[in-house]
Amino acid sequence: MVANLPILGITMGDAAGIGPEIVLKAMSSKDVYSVSRPLVIGDALLLERTQSVARTNLSIHRIERVAEARFQYGVADVIDLHNINMNELKLGVPQVMAGKASYEYIERAIQLALRREIHAMVTAPISKEAMNKAGYHYPGHTELIAELTNSPEFGMMYVTPTLNVVLATIHVALSDVPRLIRKERVLTMINLTDQTLRRLGIQKPRVAVAGLNPHAGEAGMFGREEIEQIAPAIEEARKKGINVSGPQPADTVFLRAHRGEFDAVVSMYHDQGSIPIKLLGFEVGVNMTMGLPIVRTSVDHGTAYKVAEARLGDANPGSLLEAIKLAARMAAAV
Repeated sequence: MVANLPILGITMGDAAGIGPEIVLKAMSSKDVYSVSRPLVIGDALLLERTQSVARTNLSIHRIERVAEARFQYGVADVIDLHNINMNELKLGVPQVMAGKASYEYIERAIQLALRREIHAMVTAPISKEAMNKAGYHYPGHTELIAELTNSPEFGMMYVTPTLNVVLATIHVALSDVPRLIRKERVLTMINLTDQTLRRLGIQKPRVAVAGLNPHAGEAGMFGREEIEQIAPAIEEARKKGINVSGPQPADTVFLRAHRGEFDAVVSMYHDQGSIPIKLLGFEVGVNMTMGLPIVRTSVDHGTAYKVAEARLGDANPGSLLEAIKLAARMAAAV
């Protein structure tokens, strides 16, 4: 029954990017309504004016409260924050107005999720530059949501059909990574990965941990982080009963996981883990946040400003559709 399906709050993302377009395309999918009761948190007027680009013909239903939503296919229920001035909006450009608005969509979704008015939140892409221009100084969605939900231990997991990857460090300079790779941090990521995989229905997760240095340090020849920080974290996790191996050489561990040897890989830094995910699952990958009191999933791509500026309707909603399906599955399992 429809009434038993989880309610998902889908944030519109950066107004100057492809967020509005892919949200409309997702709301036009019958598959979304077969697994959830979706509603959008965004700007209704912008969505209306984006319909011609997205080639959708939805009835935009402005609402103020979740209780007013119809959850009817063909109708896009929108909690309208009306915070975009269409005369000032410049597509494809990071700007204060859009950055402030994207923050407000996230904030409202978190409030609704914490009050259990929605069962999960799904986020369209934001611009870190625009949000920082607006005075919200966060390196990304993940850190912002963790702070607003008072979640001190959190992490990012990429989910694809054949590869799941966790980032031990996220949006930091590469030069800062070695000093951030500490036993406690790696152990936290291993714990969160094991817990999250179990929530995804994997009863006996197999976790691999990538090394930081070439050949996982080659017994200390190319760096000692593996010996002094990563390996001790793995050993402590094993004592807790977690099936974890490593440190594994990063140039092969993702391939081994892709082929089914591991259920997830804990990578040491952003690009180490993101590159294989983008290569193997760019249009179907999902970004989810571990360690929150709420369910949150997201697309695994950015605002694609150039695509939005061209207004050709070419934005692919595949990642958002997968994020919605994953959020619905996780919310239903809670």
